[in-house]
Amino acid sequence: MIITKKRGDIVKEFIIENVGSNSDGIINITAKKFEVSRQAVAKHINQLVSQNILNKVKIERTVKYFLTAKRQWTKTFTISENSSEDVVWRNEIKQQLGQLPINVLTIWQHGFSEMFNNAIDHSEGTHITVQITQDIYSTTMVMADNGVGIFTKIKENFELLDERHSVIELTKGKLTTDPKNHSGEGIFFSSRMFDEYRITSGEVVLSHKYGTDEDWIFQNSNLQKGTVVFMKLKHNTTRTAKEIFDQFSDENYGFTKTIVPVRLAQYGDEQLVSRSQAKRLLARIEKFKIVIFNFGGVESIGQAFSDEIFRVFANQHKTIEMIILNANENVKKMINHVRSQN
Repeated sequence: MIITKKRGDIVKEFIIENVGSNSDGIINITAKKFEVSRQAVAKHINQLVSQNILNKVKIERTVKYFLTAKRQWTKTFTISENSSEDVVWRNEIKQQLGQLPINVLTIWQHGFSEMFNNAIDHSEGTHITVQITQDIYSTTMVMADNGVGIFTKIKENFELLDERHSVIELTKGKLTTDPKNHSGEGIFFSSRMFDEYRITSGEVVLSHKYGTDEDWIFQNSNLQKGTVVFMKLKHNTTRTAKEIFDQFSDENYGFTKTIVPVRLAQYGDEQLVSRSQAKRLLARIEKFKIVIFNFGGVESIGQAFSDEIFRVFANQHKTIEMIILNANENVKKMINHVRSQN
């Protein structure tokens, strides 16, 4: 016997899945999605509030809805030479996550272990605080250390211009300040496994959402000491860690593919016109077999910038497959122009 979900249940599921990113607009979004009145949606929301699934909060004249936290746990761990992420995972974190599907637990184990180990080996801090929050739909983990800050550490170690340049290098992958003990792949893969992933340090926020090719960088109005990592994952995701590794690996599980967010090479209102800008963007690209240049958010590029990447570098590294993504017509014309000079 096949049991068909009632329309009301489908509407409620949509509300639960989308309220997190639309806390003050969920009624309008749901009404538009199902072509029903705001009053009809409000009825479903009120039922979810009465069931303690949603929490209603009035801020001045705006009403916002949030999933009600079912469990919240916080603990601070001392960082020392004897700290071990696998022991903390096994004795503390796994227990707090509860009964989740094996694929979900595997992703959490990977993300937690990579970030906790980074704090031990690189942060130069004395402690790290882990907070886990669960609701009916997902789990959120926040990990905060009191160290020097990841972007500052990368900037100083590689003698980069500023922390924004640190973000560019971090998003490519294969970046580590300790190559003897780390591959530099942990943050790259972790950021792509979770539904939402953020690193905040100093004045910079690096953010990635699953299903997008882009990494986003924001200026943080409040100076953040140390490093804060935010990870969120739905309980019912069918995604696996293996799938993410496969997307960027060859048949031997070599990390061979990367995505370069070109717009992050822009500082303020400046345009991408010089060879120096291009060379900064190309740093360490030769480590990969496939490089995707994501031009999302880039309105135009100069001849010298384009020539350095798509003629000079391309001719010097002919075994690297260079793919163009999200380029507008102006960008495509300039790339085609320099390629035609060969």
